[in-house]
Amino acid sequence: MKSSLQGMRTLAAGAAAVAMTAFCSAQAMAQEVLGQPTPKGIGLQPAAAPLKESAIFFHNGILMPIITAITLFVAALLVWVIVRYNRRANPVPAKFSHNTVVEVIWTLVPVLILVFIAIFSFRLLFQYNDMPRPDLTVKAVGYQWYWGYEYPDHEVGEFISNMLPEDEAQAAGVPYRLAATEPMVVPVGKTVRVLVTGADVIHAFALPAFGLKIDAIPGRVNETWFRAEREGVYYGQCSELCGVDHAFMPIEIRVVSQPEFEAWVAGKGGNPAGLAATTAVEATAPAANEATVDAAAEGEAAAEEGAEAAAPQETAAPADAAAAN
Repeated sequence: MKSSLQGMRTLAAGAAAVAMTAFCSAQAMAQEVLGQPTPKGIGLQPAAAPLKESAIFFHNGILMPIITAITLFVAALLVWVIVRYNRRANPVPAKFSHNTVVEVIWTLVPVLILVFIAIFSFRLLFQYNDMPRPDLTVKAVGYQWYWGYEYPDHEVGEFISNMLPEDEAQAAGVPYRLAATEPMVVPVGKTVRVLVTGADVIHAFALPAFGLKIDAIPGRVNETWFRAEREGVYYGQCSELCGVDHAFMPIEIRVVSQPEFEAWVAGKGGNPAGLAATTAVEATAPAANEATVDAAAEGEAAAEEGAEAAAPQETAAPADAAAAN
């Protein structure tokens, strides 16, 4: 019995060592690439936006430790039961079939674990839906099988983004089936609101580095947001089975500086100061309204004062006339 238990412990320790070695080796071989899949990588893509940072924390800091602990506990429990309660080690089985304490424990503990996970899950969900004041808006429309982008704030009409052909992708040194002919261009450090819809069937706008994934549904406009923290090129794909060319409608987002973004908008025939002008009008509108209200109030006050000053003169005139008579 003792030798069997020792052998099982040795086997489990050896399996854990092999798994850890494989994990470390895979991590060592995988050089993380920002904005696109990492060859031989086993983790999530590196974060380039606050939403993805929160999602990585939820996955690596909350879910993975809980999953690992549960897996190890169940594995150890199975080994213990197999070794301790097999026919040879326990020839006379027990007669009982229930244990109230154990049943209460295995009911309450999973509930408490799920409640603990829900706290962080709801916090992450709230962060996705609590969008800060956007600096610009981009409308993304999914077609069979390409994307169309429009910048209403900057008066940039819809332009089409197809997959870059293989020869052009190789010549440019960009990943084939991820690079696009017309990328979405946004300024770094700005909150971008993305309005997502579909023109024909259901698509999905997904970009892992920003933590984005939202359905593009015909007849409905969904909303998401991101704020890129560093310049670069980031790739995603449609993640909804939308037809035979589903795998050939990539998403490319190019994050540039503000001057580069304004130059790009001007090159598209848009208005680089469109958003700034709109914001300035919105900012000055309350002040103008207040000034108008104040002027109207002053005019009313002056009219009331004039009326009060004229009233005694009118009453005095009949009195003088009566005295003369």
